[in-house]
Amino acid sequence: MDELDFALLASIHKSPRAGVLELSRQVGVARATAQSRLSRLEDAGVIAGYAPHIDVAAAGFGVQAFVTLEIAQGALDSVAEELAALPEVLEAFATTGSGDVLCRIAAASHDGLQRTLIELNKTGFVTRSTSVVALSVVIPYRSMPLLGTLNRGPTSRAPAYRKGPS
Repeated sequence: MDELDFALLASIHKSPRAGVLELSRQVGVARATAQSRLSRLEDAGVIAGYAPHIDVAAAGFGVQAFVTLEIAQGALDSVAEELAALPEVLEAFATTGSGDVLCRIAAASHDGLQRTLIELNKTGFVTRSTSVVALSVVIPYRSMPLLGTLNRGPTSRAPAYRKGPS
């Protein structure tokens, strides 16, 4: 990533509904350059999508918990299928340490959370679960501060075919 890539990502982060023309104006490059860079970032998986960020608490699911699952040896694929079938599971990660999978779960109430935890424990693959209820968001998900730590090279404004030999 270079300075132009970072500038485009910062602009998208600041104005997620802006089109390519507006983004190109914000970073001071031609529309085709912005489109090319965005396509490259998408192809590389750096830009993973353009879906709206939905606040599940504001949508009525104000109880969230982080649940650590200890699972049967070799059962990660089966557990992933079980978790994907539960709409309350927002995300799940395979982890190291005392647990095997860390899930973030949302529910409309504590009763709803309890029902989901019971469903999780009914599977034949989960041997133990430990949950921690989230009280509030201290730092929401963010990526731009981390990307800002990258050692970015200078932006080359010249097309590749116009560059001299290296």
